Amino acid sequence: MRLSRRLRHQRVDETLSPTEMSVLGTLARCGSATPGELARKEHVQPPSMTRIVAMLESKGLVRREPHPDDRRQVVVTRTEQAAAMLEESRTKRNAWLASLAEGLTPEELAVMRQAAPVLEKLAHL
Repeated sequence: MRLSRRLRHQRVDETLSPTEMSVLGTLARCGSATPGELARKEHVQPPSMTRIVAMLESKGLVRREPHPDDRRQVVVTRTEQAAAMLEESRTKRNAWLASLAEGLTPEELAVMRQAAPVLEKLAHL
């Protein structure tokens, strides 16, 4: 938890909430989605996701497009600006983690390499 909190501070745009950053990350990983799908993936209520999408859209980080099969819905897609911001944030976090890892012993690094696939799996369950 402590490492997670410290990692959240290693981002480029401090004006975005952790939830807004998470939504952008979900769009980056999973591709475009309806607000309802995003709400389920992010474990928030649909009205909350509607507000989050509106905020991200006002900042130019997502765009809404008509759903290809259902005209009552929209599909949310991240913009190039969001992709660039996420990449810059990822680079900053990776550099920070690399600097921390320099203080680990070879044995500790080996344990981290073994644990990484398990932690990745847990993160996406």
